[in-house]
Amino acid sequence: MLKNRRSLLRAFLCSLAGGVFFAALCMSGALYAQDSYLADALYQRAKPQDGNIVLINIDQKSLDELGPFASWGRALMGDVIHKLNEEKENAPAVIALDVLYVGESDDPEGDSYLAAQCAAGCPVVTACAGTFGTQLSENEDGSFYMDGYALTAYDEPYEELKNATWQGHINSMFDKDGILRHGIWQIDLPDGSKIPSFYRQIYELYCEQKGQKADTVPYYDGNYCYYIPFQGKPGAYSDGYSVVDLLNGDIDPESYAGKIVLIGPYAAGMQDDFATAIDHAGKMYGIEYQANMIDALIHGETKREAPRYWQALAVLLLTTVWGLFFYNRSLLPSTAGWLAVLAGYTGICLVAYDKGWILSPLYLALSVTVLFVCSMAANYMRAALEKRRVTATFQRYVAPEIVSELLKEGSDAQMLGGKLCNIAVLFVDIRGFTSMAEAMQPEEVVQILNRYLTLTSECIFENGGTLDKFIGDCAMAFWGAPLPQEDSIYKAVKTAFDVLERSKALKSTLQEKFGAAVDFGIGIHYGPAVVGNIGAKNRMDYTAIGDTVNTAARLEAAAPGGNIYVSHAVVEALEGRVRFDSLGDSIQLKGKAAGFEIFIAQELLEKKDCEGGEE
Repeated sequence: MLKNRRSLLRAFLCSLAGGVFFAALCMSGALYAQDSYLADALYQRAKPQDGNIVLINIDQKSLDELGPFASWGRALMGDVIHKLNEEKENAPAVIALDVLYVGESDDPEGDSYLAAQCAAGCPVVTACAGTFGTQLSENEDGSFYMDGYALTAYDEPYEELKNATWQGHINSMFDKDGILRHGIWQIDLPDGSKIPSFYRQIYELYCEQKGQKADTVPYYDGNYCYYIPFQGKPGAYSDGYSVVDLLNGDIDPESYAGKIVLIGPYAAGMQDDFATAIDHAGKMYGIEYQANMIDALIHGETKREAPRYWQALAVLLLTTVWGLFFYNRSLLPSTAGWLAVLAGYTGICLVAYDKGWILSPLYLALSVTVLFVCSMAANYMRAALEKRRVTATFQRYVAPEIVSELLKEGSDAQMLGGKLCNIAVLFVDIRGFTSMAEAMQPEEVVQILNRYLTLTSECIFENGGTLDKFIGDCAMAFWGAPLPQEDSIYKAVKTAFDVLERSKALKSTLQEKFGAAVDFGIGIHYGPAVVGNIGAKNRMDYTAIGDTVNTAARLEAAAPGGNIYVSHAVVEALEGRVRFDSLGDSIQLKGKAAGFEIFIAQELLEKKDCEGGEE
């Protein structure tokens, strides 16, 4: 029990250490790029568009027919605005120019014409942009600090166009890996004015035109940055309409009537495309990005990133719990648990996303996976060590095939303690060895004893027995433990006959060499006994104890050399398979009441091998 508690405590401390490590990793954001990539794959899904947004593209077709965009006069864009407003009943709800028109051009008439067209029809939103950098800033208390998100420059439309339109900034917030995942709700100018984002301005004007309330406001941080729930992949909002198609009258005015019309670059050479969270490989053009943001606001799609410390705490707790679950557990339930965690947490992440919360999908999944792998490796190593310990414990006592079976039981087989089971016990002793040894050199005594004991142990193992111990020139063995055995009593008796048979050749050798020989006296009994590892933790023996063992020892002590004495329990079990002669109760065994009948095993009537099969 104490050992199990210590093991459980070690498992808890290891799991807790893993939880602390991965919680700290979560707080540090060291794997931000990997976490974000996984979040993109999990959360960003394209949705059906309802057609409220129409793109008029400054595409390659328009550039081929009208020339490079830099050569387009502002009057040309005035013609585009005029064309959209030409039929009042089919005019757009809002027109947005995703193009920077900063400062007056060398064509004042064109500047005025564009501004006039913007003022004449539906609301028009024009683009402005801020430039951010690091600069020394002053706090209200007069102290200074380095502001890494300072507005260092601001570009807006020329005065006449500014007065005729609404403005919104087109700044984007790229993550550290160059992927666009966050928008900027507004920017604050040094004079205290606030410039809304391009898409926000469009959204609010569109709601105003439709008589709706613009009540969708995302959750943003101190720099007005917030997570973008993209609605469509690159190309999802484009119907292939180009500026030149509009000017040539090839676009049906009903296709944009009452809708939001976005006009902007849609050609690779114009350098207004970038990788987004919904598609890392495909480039999304600026007006597609604006369309995504507007669509999300119209449909109330806002997401809030869960505080990092919440997620770190969850990683700490769940990693500790699952580390304990994996401890010392087999592969199948551990794998099932690991897959359940991954599937369950993925489901939680998706449900939370639908409810407006963004959970980090990486850290918990990573921590549980690492613990799962480490636990499986530790369990494998622990099993290997247990296998070695079990092998070392039992290979001294039992036959190799029994050791193989014991390995399946693991460390339980070598725990201190025993169990009650029925066994056949054999004692075999060398008769006349003591007197013969007195006339020999010590080296000769050891040599002869080793040969006899080797012969005995070989016969025991060949018949599947467990060699309990050597006690001087006596050996003890039993059958039926540590594992149940078929025909255990017969195997014990057969072992006794094998010992006597093989000893004949050894007796002849000793007679020739030393002029003396010895013989064996054997006793066998069958009954209940306690079998197990008995002793102290630092010194234990795998043995059997009880009256059955004592009786077998008394039978061996009474048996003359070359004889096998057995009890009535043995005779009853082997009737018809072994020939026995009764000695009645003529021999009184020490510790046994009068009337204990003893038998001599005379002959095997049925030859069987150690596995119980016919020879």
